[in-house]
Amino acid sequence: MLDIFALIVLGVICAAAIWLIVMIGNIPGNIARAAEHPQADAISVLAWIGLLTAGIGWFVALVWSKTKPITASAALEQRVAELEKQLQSQEVDA
Repeated sequence: MLDIFALIVLGVICAAAIWLIVMIGNIPGNIARAAEHPQADAISVLAWIGLLTAGIGWFVALVWSKTKPITASAALEQRVAELEKQLQSQEVDA
């Protein structure tokens, strides 16, 4: 009877440990998806690989998920606006 109880307790502990690892492994990916990070899938993969490799990659993924990538969209929009103004001024002159 005691052996069966010990096996049940061991099974519950193992299941809880697996559940905890899955929850912890998903944290960086979930943060990135919630923030609509463009590289959310890559962050999630790095988090899982990081868990398998002593956890360093997981911390990198966590930091990466909290950063916003610098995009050239603002500069590009400004350049497009300047070109549109130049085009309009040329159309008015013609």
